[in-house]
Amino acid sequence: MWSGPRNISTAMMRAWENRPDTAVVDEPFYAYFLSRSGLDHPGRDEVIASQPTDWREVVEGLLGPVPGGRPVFYQKQMTHHVLPGMGLEWLQDVTNCFLIRHPREVVASYVETRSAPTAQDLGFARQADLFRRVADQRGEAPPVVDAADVLRDPGGTLAALCKAVGVPFYEAMLSWPPGRRASDGVWAPYWYASVEKSTGFRAYRPSAKAVPPELESLVDHGLAYYEVLSGYRIQSTEGAGGE
Repeated sequence: MWSGPRNISTAMMRAWENRPDTAVVDEPFYAYFLSRSGLDHPGRDEVIASQPTDWREVVEGLLGPVPGGRPVFYQKQMTHHVLPGMGLEWLQDVTNCFLIRHPREVVASYVETRSAPTAQDLGFARQADLFRRVADQRGEAPPVVDAADVLRDPGGTLAALCKAVGVPFYEAMLSWPPGRRASDGVWAPYWYASVEKSTGFRAYRPSAKAVPPELESLVDHGLAYYEVLSGYRIQSTEGAGGE
């Protein structure tokens, strides 16, 4: 699942981890990204120490045996972690999906934790590049899920996503126990306070958070990519039955 930051991506990971058939991995390229980019994210040294910093080693793990022998492996990926020089041929060996959110809501949320984000921090262009690459490989658009659609109708939207990737939908995806998980990255204390308190997807409400005037151009930048991917987003499956 290819997402940008501040995009309900951790809540989506919770939903999939709450299935009886699924193992999850949290942002496996984060240490690689930090070690190569030199950026000073919260907990930088902890992150680098917690994961492989060679992207080839990360890919080997992603394509290897699924933890716990589970039949489904949900991989929470951040688009901005993909840097120039990182091989992408392995994408043809996994099922790729894309999680999008309106750029205004992304920017407004991001600045609460890190000020002055750049376009590279938010990964809009990289997400579009990955989408086009996967679409070319498949000969059709891969599944796209809008965070707002998930929050408006979690059951219907997740059922549609499950159908799109060929796995059963479970009602267990709609709620989970609060708290931290062993599967959470070591960066959880800096970013996951909200999701750790959650027991399910919150109801959708348009963001009331303001975007600083100097970042309006970043919203405009993201919109150009968001609107393209939004045209391919999957539709809710009404009245989906659970397993």
